[in-house]
Amino acid sequence: MRAEEVNLPAREKLIVALDFPTAEAGIEAAEKLRGRVGMFKVGSEVFTAEGPLLARYLIASGEQVFLDLKFHDIPNTVRGACRQAAEMGARMTNVHASGGRKMMEAAAEGAREGRSGAKPLVLAVTLLTSLSAQDLDELGISGAPEDVVVRWSRLAQSAGLDGVVASAREIAAIRRACGPRFVIVTPGIRSAASPSNDQVRTATPRAAMEAGADYLVVGRPITGAPEPAAAADSVVKEMEATAASPGSS
Repeated sequence: MRAEEVNLPAREKLIVALDFPTAEAGIEAAEKLRGRVGMFKVGSEVFTAEGPLLARYLIASGEQVFLDLKFHDIPNTVRGACRQAAEMGARMTNVHASGGRKMMEAAAEGAREGRSGAKPLVLAVTLLTSLSAQDLDELGISGAPEDVVVRWSRLAQSAGLDGVVASAREIAAIRRACGPRFVIVTPGIRSAASPSNDQVRTATPRAAMEAGADYLVVGRPITGAPEPAAAADSVVKEMEATAASPGSS
């Protein structure tokens, strides 16, 4: 699977998070970025407010959609949810790795059952990029964040998922554990001058690409910029420079 991701141009590897309270706001942002990014992420806020309206609009207009609802439930429920994501035509969807092997296996099965023609990539969310080592300790999860991410990435791979959502700090360790074909989508992307907001384990576009990310997810630094299209172009240029640098893969 990852051979396709490796050969994509940098622009196609940029996912913009449309984290808005209304579908109208998401559509407005997407129209400003049309043709400049590879995919749009539709998450819980707008989905809770207006259901699949934004996702369906984007897919119908020819855009690629990452349906970021982080399913975490009993296996049968997650299987049905992933089947619906596939029916909708989503390019990616995700589940929480902490749901366990049986749930992740059910997610992979559900994605294969969709009739839209193409199975979406099903990714496991390892640790949210807002979590620190102290947070893990409070949750009773043993090990450093990198150790937990690698452990859960291996579990996701063995359960048949296509890849993981993980911060740039863990990419190299995931590659060593899961090999070059495992898809890694990296959120928490910030330029050196951007505020981290509520993200803890962040990275610049250059650092994430050099580490080996397949896709980058960028939200507020692009959608909240005075000129979103210019901000997206700037991220893409940094990604392209990384790809062209000596010794890059």
